[in-house]
Amino acid sequence: MQSTQDAGVTNFNSNEPQMEPLGRVQILVAMGVTALVLLLIARFWLLLDSVVLLSVAFNAEILLVGLGVGVGITGASAIAYRLWPGYRQSADVYLKLVLEPLAWGDLVWMGLLPGLSEELLFRGVMLPAIGLNIYGVIFSSLCFGVLHLSGLQQWPYVAWATLIGLILAMSALLSGNLLIPIVAHTTTNLLASLVWKFKYRA
Repeated sequence: MQSTQDAGVTNFNSNEPQMEPLGRVQILVAMGVTALVLLLIARFWLLLDSVVLLSVAFNAEILLVGLGVGVGITGASAIAYRLWPGYRQSADVYLKLVLEPLAWGDLVWMGLLPGLSEELLFRGVMLPAIGLNIYGVIFSSLCFGVLHLSGLQQWPYVAWATLIGLILAMSALLSGNLLIPIVAHTTTNLLASLVWKFKYRA
């Protein structure tokens, strides 16, 4: 196993708080529980409010658009990683914590679980509940960003997640189809995870 420095992961000063490493089973359970909680929140929201869930219509064109958006987000994230030291540092900490314990086959869940549960809640339910307008886009994206907060020093990662949320929300708003952000989110997570695991051989 490579050391943190060898793997290109930024080291923090000793006076800065460190996140305790988690095991593979802990990460998988946490992902599963988080996805279940988000799905339950979405379900109860639909039961308690007269929200019309954003539609999911499948066709080849929509699938290609979702893949294109996902690849575009991944490319933009790679550029941000190179040019924004704060984001690079927070992303390294987060990705090392989550991805290092996982096996290659586990990365499928890194794509599917957040891609389905987070999009159902934030873009499928929250966006139309707040309003299919700029206010709904901004509010749901801010909530999506906060979901990725693991510590105050991780604010660059939260800021970038909020920006990604804006892109995903706009794709849902303009298309009226939840499948586009689902495919885009799943693609982004899967590609980012594969690149990180390959780069650092974790």
